[in-house]
Amino acid sequence: MNIDFEYYRIFYVVAKNKNITAAAKELNISQPAISKAIKKLEEQLGGELFVRTRRGVVLTSEGEEFYSYISKAIEYIYNAENKFTDLMNLDVGHIRIGVSTTVTENFLAPYLQKFHELYPNITIEIDTSVIDELLNKLRNGLIDLIVFNVSKNDYGNDVLITPCLEVHDTFIVGSVYQGLSGEEISIHDLHKYPLILQSKVSSTRRFLEQFLKDNHCELNPELELAGNHLVTLFTKMGFGVGYATKEFIQDELDKKILFPLNLKEKIPSRFIGIATSKNHVPSFSTKKLLELMGIKSD
Repeated sequence: MNIDFEYYRIFYVVAKNKNITAAAKELNISQPAISKAIKKLEEQLGGELFVRTRRGVVLTSEGEEFYSYISKAIEYIYNAENKFTDLMNLDVGHIRIGVSTTVTENFLAPYLQKFHELYPNITIEIDTSVIDELLNKLRNGLIDLIVFNVSKNDYGNDVLITPCLEVHDTFIVGSVYQGLSGEEISIHDLHKYPLILQSKVSSTRRFLEQFLKDNHCELNPELELAGNHLVTLFTKMGFGVGYATKEFIQDELDKKILFPLNLKEKIPSRFIGIATSKNHVPSFSTKKLLELMGIKSD
């Protein structure tokens, strides 16, 4: 049965008002047009829906049963339309972001703060799983975007990577090992010193391991820590030689709290990027956050 939805809407308004005149005013159409639509609906359904009285119209017993279902359907549709409008206007919404603690603190946080000031009703969920898990969640639609340190890995044809900020890594020391910063040192000599690196699952560590491999070098850290912040903290405390991103520790470098090593082999730059799925349409709130970050989502 292929019945015009407009007939259902007219029936719903007439039944709700129990009056064709009032329904015509609400729908902004003529009374004859309403009567014609009701007649068409009754013909297609094969039974009467209303009994006409002096005071208006009364639902038949079949009409009452029919209305109990149609009213719920129409109200669901109206609610859906209102919800969609709220989502478009960013009055409600939800963004799920995959990102490391380091990138959140040193890159993403200012954007999230600005976004929250503009759209306080949007819920922001942060997922700090390792990058492989985040990519699987992105592909399955469980998160909306990933903000991370991009490596040379092939992330697949279904993932779009947009570069945002070029960053530069460096080996660093605190005051205890400050003497190392005044001379050129080869990466092959770093095994002589206690090394402080991020854990093997981190993007930063993976990038370093590839750099070491390209230079036919292998280094075994004394400490493996979860995040840039802990690496710099233990480096400042004199536990050894750390490895960090310059842009994230610029204040400590400027204040001579940390000192970069003059490495003979040049560490290539990399960038922080945003990964989105090519197979999922971003929500209105996700599009707005990307726009705030200067990224076109279309």
